[in-house]
Amino acid sequence: MSSTPAQSTGEFLTFTLGDEHYGVDILKVQEIRGYDAVTRVPDAPEYIKGVINLRGTIVPVIDLRLKLRLREARYDSFTVMIVLNVEDRVVGIVVDSVSDVIPLSQEQIRPTPEFGAAVDTRFISGIGTLDERMLILLDIETLLDSADLGADAALEAA
Repeated sequence: MSSTPAQSTGEFLTFTLGDEHYGVDILKVQEIRGYDAVTRVPDAPEYIKGVINLRGTIVPVIDLRLKLRLREARYDSFTVMIVLNVEDRVVGIVVDSVSDVIPLSQEQIRPTPEFGAAVDTRFISGIGTLDERMLILLDIETLLDSADLGADAALEAA
């Protein structure tokens, strides 16, 4: 059995990746922007789209669809970049679209189910239930773990 959800209650920014709905702690969100062109970084993993200059800060941009190995990423007028503050770093994530901000009580958040070794669920802090909708709540620090951010730090130093 999985442990209790890391995030017990609060407000979540909801967004879509393909047909699924996800949520991230609203307190981690710095801003929401339309997807702009990014500067590619040589030899970066495919899911690291590159970097942008956000008011003087160089921000790594990660396509969450590619990071989560979902279907091929499609860029259109609905594609959005969510700028997050993660472990004192600013990181942009690319998602299909942003839905809204929803409050979830502790009773609405279920533990992450166990799938065994076949599925890595470390980055899922819980499953939110809202009426008939299910929301995959992301532990964004774990998802964008130190390996990713370490690679980004190396990019910034270059």
